[in-house]
Amino acid sequence: MRQIGLTLLIVAGLASQVWSSDTATPILGQKVAEFTLKDARGKPYSLSQFATKPIVVLAVLGTECPLAKQYAIKLQKLAEQYEDRGVVVLALDANRQDSLVEIAAFAKTNSLTFPILKDLNQQVADAIGATRTPEVVVLDAQRVVRYRGRVDDQFAVGGKSRKVATRDDLKIALDELLSGKVVSVPETSAIGCLIGRAREAKNDATVTYSNQVARVLQKHCVECHRPGEIAPFSLTDYQEVAGWADMMVEVTRSQQMPPWHASPEFGHFANERRMAPEELQILQDWAAAGAPEGNPADLPAPKTYTEGWQLPRQPDHVVWMSDKTFKVPDTGTVKYQYFAVDAGFAEDKWVTAAEVIPGNRAVVHHVIVFMSTDDKVSDEERQFVTAYVPGLRVTPLPKGMAKRVPKGAKFIFQMHYTPNGVATEDRSQVGLIFADSADIQYEVKTAVNVNRRFKIQPQLDNQAFDSREVTFPIDVKLLSLSPHMHLRGKSFRYELTLPDGTTETLLDVPHYDFNWQTGYRLSEPRTLPKGAKIKSFAAFDNSPNNLANPDPSKTVTWGEQSWDEMLLGYFDIAIDRKTSDAMAQTAASGSKPRDPQEVVKRVLQAVDKNKDGKVTRDEIGPTQKPLFDKLDTDKNDIVTREEILKGLPELMKLFPLQL
Repeated sequence: MRQIGLTLLIVAGLASQVWSSDTATPILGQKVAEFTLKDARGKPYSLSQFATKPIVVLAVLGTECPLAKQYAIKLQKLAEQYEDRGVVVLALDANRQDSLVEIAAFAKTNSLTFPILKDLNQQVADAIGATRTPEVVVLDAQRVVRYRGRVDDQFAVGGKSRKVATRDDLKIALDELLSGKVVSVPETSAIGCLIGRAREAKNDATVTYSNQVARVLQKHCVECHRPGEIAPFSLTDYQEVAGWADMMVEVTRSQQMPPWHASPEFGHFANERRMAPEELQILQDWAAAGAPEGNPADLPAPKTYTEGWQLPRQPDHVVWMSDKTFKVPDTGTVKYQYFAVDAGFAEDKWVTAAEVIPGNRAVVHHVIVFMSTDDKVSDEERQFVTAYVPGLRVTPLPKGMAKRVPKGAKFIFQMHYTPNGVATEDRSQVGLIFADSADIQYEVKTAVNVNRRFKIQPQLDNQAFDSREVTFPIDVKLLSLSPHMHLRGKSFRYELTLPDGTTETLLDVPHYDFNWQTGYRLSEPRTLPKGAKIKSFAAFDNSPNNLANPDPSKTVTWGEQSWDEMLLGYFDIAIDRKTSDAMAQTAASGSKPRDPQEVVKRVLQAVDKNKDGKVTRDEIGPTQKPLFDKLDTDKNDIVTREEILKGLPELMKLFPLQL
């Protein structure tokens, strides 16, 4: 639901709408000259050694570009499919930052059997006019370029992808050439990462990696771009960073990186990631100067992190989603998987920070962990613990605030897997940091406003809906806002109405992205007075122009799977612990305070079958008997109106929305 297969690594590292071959050399119809390059093991390959083959496909790849990883697997299947027809696939790695060891590991990990040749100094890439990874060039029997561009249109930037390609450009070109035809569409725009080119650095450059660039990256990028984190490559080493210099300029200039989707017009947020204009200029000046290293003595001290975690220290307690791994298939769609596990608490625990660690980041799109005493309670009724999604960074709750996990509670892991072409397994975990109950003044709860009754019409963009309004029956402190929709989500906005009627926008996300489900943390907790209201407004794009749209022809309603939709406006609130449990639960559920006698009346209407004003054991089902026993304080097998009234706090905790 809220907040990474290989497709999602695109957004973790380089979500850019401008990844296209915009500086292409006009080489269509030209002959490619003879060349000799070596693979990762030093074996030489020459174009001439395939003289008897009718077609050679030159595929420009990179070991860390997410789209290149996706399409390498497709190219392998095409190489196998067309081998008997004389088609040869030769991959070129022209990135200065990709070592021979990394190239060999890339081939092994993805089970690639075609050669991957190291193109030092972009000798061949320049000759064929390649600018991106992945990019393919098809040569006929005379080694004349007959097609150049993308493999197909299935995968797009920003983690978006179609279920299947609408046009298999490379395959069509091969079929047409093998049939003696002219390629009908000889050129398409390749999307992906800019080739990491070797450039001569200026000796007199005032901006270097050591004196300025490393500091900018430390501030904005390294939290994700470091070993073991969600980004597809690290930005902690000069040689690696230099290879990404041009790409960093492109994605920061277009404001695709660092990932931040909130409008600057509304709200102030502690986790805002925007780069300042002067920081953007540093990256641009550095790339323009040839990415000079400078004096390593000028480097900032490296940041320290908790090994294996974003948490401020090693967790006090770890809960695994299951005793066994879950097998993720190589292809297809995996419905959301749910794993319920005992959290292992014999007493209430106060949690100040929590983090999910995916067992296999390559196929885990997102994880949501809820706490529950009832496995069957719907998502918006369970209390949210934490999540794993691209862009969600772990930050401890403010001092004196924590979430309470009741003794005996279960953790429910909602797992969203995205197959990436390789069958694999996953076993994810959540780590918790505890606080002493005596140090906690405010209990933090996750509230939500929701609309489950929308109907999104087919083929249409910008379809607007709003949520139910949440009214606070007591003063609360607002901590964060976390909008949630699925693949058709387009925009999301929270509005606050104060008791005096004043209305303001708390958060506006004009370009919602399912792959970056950020939690927006207020710079300071904000007190919302009793009677304040929060409402959410959302728009959906169910048109063919939405590249992530699973099916524009479908009428879409509420559902848990990503091809269905949701409209959920989550927000964390802090409630003074002096508040009664019943009132705190009412505040968290977003419901108006109810007349206790009215609630008792509703309970009796639901279970008092003979309408005599009391409930006997034979009027309830087996699943209701434990609750019946709690309410039947005098143990006479009859629950009276008075006993229901006394047990309302327990009922409100178990069934806040139903009552």
